[in-house]
Amino acid sequence: MQASDFFALPASLTRFAPFFPAGVAPWEWIKAIGAALAVQPFDQALPALPRGVHVEGLVYLHPTVKLPPSATIIGPVWIGAHTEIRPGAFLRGNVIVGEHGVLGHACEFKNCLLMNRVQVPHFNYVGDSILGNGAHFGAGVICSNVRLDQKNVAVQRPGGTMVDTGLKKFGAIVGDRAEVGCNAVLQPGTLLGPRSLVMPLTAFGGYLLPATIARNRQQVTTLPRRD
Repeated sequence: MQASDFFALPASLTRFAPFFPAGVAPWEWIKAIGAALAVQPFDQALPALPRGVHVEGLVYLHPTVKLPPSATIIGPVWIGAHTEIRPGAFLRGNVIVGEHGVLGHACEFKNCLLMNRVQVPHFNYVGDSILGNGAHFGAGVICSNVRLDQKNVAVQRPGGTMVDTGLKKFGAIVGDRAEVGCNAVLQPGTLLGPRSLVMPLTAFGGYLLPATIARNRQQVTTLPRRD
């Protein structure tokens, strides 16, 4: 299992390519985010910021980034062209975003890599995670990134074997064009193959094969009103 099984680093992020080789395990990319940002020059001036946008630390915003009336961006952060940041977004360090993405309203991002055309639009948490090209989260999707017992996160390989990642904080690996429905929770160490789909209200953990759907059907009963 290697990173190329899930996504390909887009041309917009080639400056970071030495830190994200295709042949390593995908969770190794999570460990490299800080180092990839540490060597960037961050010498370009920020565009004009709306009064409600707070920026501190080392931050690069492409001139075409769409900024909201309010947001908090704490570096190091690198945001690529034509990305839209929506009101109330909170970026709190070690965040890399490609082109044409959406960082949504009241969403929090920390130690994550989002490739091109990633949409994280409403009330989401993305921490210690990698989201591939065209990945999409519905409203309220959460990447849970810490085990309740605080132990290292282990991941499930194809065939069911487990491997210790060496990470205490590890959210999800989301392949190219994978989608996660509203109010779903991805358990620590979740691996979603390309074009896979997690249905709304599903708590999913483990490995989901490419182009496969995970769903949890609930039985709904109805009763007449008594008033």
